[in-house]
Amino acid sequence: MKLNDDLFVLAIPIVRDGQTNYFNLSLIVDANHGATLVDTGLPGQHEAITSALAEAGLGLGDLRRIILTHQDVDHIGSLHELAQASGARVLAHQVEAPYIDGTATPRFATAEVQARFPTMRALAERFRPTPIDQRLSDGERLDLAGGVRVVFSPGHTPGHTCLYLERSKTLIAGDALTVEEGRLNGPNPSATADMPAATESVRRLAELDVRAIVCYHGGVVADDAAGQLGRVAAAMREAPAP
Repeated sequence: MKLNDDLFVLAIPIVRDGQTNYFNLSLIVDANHGATLVDTGLPGQHEAITSALAEAGLGLGDLRRIILTHQDVDHIGSLHELAQASGARVLAHQVEAPYIDGTATPRFATAEVQARFPTMRALAERFRPTPIDQRLSDGERLDLAGGVRVVFSPGHTPGHTCLYLERSKTLIAGDALTVEEGRLNGPNPSATADMPAATESVRRLAELDVRAIVCYHGGVVADDAAGQLGRVAAAMREAPAP
């Protein structure tokens, strides 16, 4: 789906317990600097992502860079195959980079998470670490699509990062926010490592001038995006501590 002149949203299907849901990957397009894919789905989804790129009129060879919002396996699972096939540079926040390049153990591969979610073991076995070509920092501005600002948003994971497209005022929120039937919500508490940090991150996101928000889980919020983000930030601040 073409959201605006700078961004496509690639809905990648995932079937669980007989129900089909979607991961909403972002594709930033720039005629001068090439295409940028944000996040890469689960292990084994590279062919589905390649097909989604084709529907947007692009091939793997058109990818110049891949940006990861964070270390979870549903975001970095097909990174290795896509990076190898495209030759794209790989970018991630400096806090998350060790979990992606194999220097540190990503949380989906830890014994604690695998004990809670047994299906993670098979996914972890299929994951292949990939070197990071550029480590991002908060506030960094990428010369893409009229300017893409890196917004450090820890909480869901220690180095979770969002991207803000300045020209179109679009926020790529990763898992810092979620959507259900068009209504914006905060991050999934059961999958968020540090809710106080996540609350502070959402407060910072609410300071941005946004027209649209792309959430990895749930899709696009374009109806009063700024107002909805402000509502979520206020509700999270007022929520009692767990």
